[in-house]
Amino acid sequence: MRLCFFPGCNTPAIRPDVERAIRASLPVLGIDLVSADHYACCPAFGAFPSCDEEAWMATSGWNLSIAEANGCDFVVQCGSCYSVLRMAREHLMHDAGKMARVNELLEPSGRKVTGESRVRHVSEVLYREIGPEKIASSLKRSLQGLHGIVQYPCHTLFPSEVVGFEDSARAPKGMRQLVEALGATVDGYSRELQCCGGAGGFMKSTPEQAVEFAQAKLDAILDETRADFIAVSCITCLMHMENVQNTLNRKVGEERYRIPVFDYNQLLALCLGFEAKEVSAICNVPRDAVLGRLVPLGSSA
Repeated sequence: MRLCFFPGCNTPAIRPDVERAIRASLPVLGIDLVSADHYACCPAFGAFPSCDEEAWMATSGWNLSIAEANGCDFVVQCGSCYSVLRMAREHLMHDAGKMARVNELLEPSGRKVTGESRVRHVSEVLYREIGPEKIASSLKRSLQGLHGIVQYPCHTLFPSEVVGFEDSARAPKGMRQLVEALGATVDGYSRELQCCGGAGGFMKSTPEQAVEFAQAKLDAILDETRADFIAVSCITCLMHMENVQNTLNRKVGEERYRIPVFDYNQLLALCLGFEAKEVSAICNVPRDAVLGRLVPLGSSA
């Protein structure tokens, strides 16, 4: 299976180890990754989509045309990139006037968009195309003995009729099964479907409320689970759920919040045998307690 990898902005700029994890692990599982050469910022909802629909459509059309030129679908990790590109494609596919206008704007560049290439989230590809069973059978290390919780990216759940790929957006199971395939026990808790609170508009306009929002979620994790780690599948969730723990520790005056946060693809790459210095080198909450408990297959926990 060939897929065109859209890295977005934050991942290669701030967390390149996540990009390395994706580029390392997916080929092992049978995915041929094509680079999205000359791609542009998606752009996220706080930018063009909020104030200039035509600019959003044209930028998305440019990006979609890259996947089309490679004859394959996009695969995206960032929740914002995923939803912005997927929703733009829906607009273009269902509005001939918008499609014509975007192609008029793209014409001087020699590009054209048709909507043939779909936009797929990496967790969907792992869950639907590869599957937990194949992942489990490909591992060299295991998370056996560890407890984790999963953070679902909001943009992969809602609006479910456009961006969703779970059987139920209100009772998703994909991320849980993917983490379980790595050998960990996934604990449920009362605020499992709550947003991480890291949305740009939320953090910039009402930062105190955003921190309190995240604190309620983290308190539920600490009080209701045995979580050794948090598994996410969105660069915003990853950065925010790490950074906000340090903010909260300063706020409460103690190291209460110190749950390591991993992108799922990092955990996957580690369990496939890649070294932490390659695929999990950057963090704001120490990960040694998890990295030191990876179990080589064939040994006891």
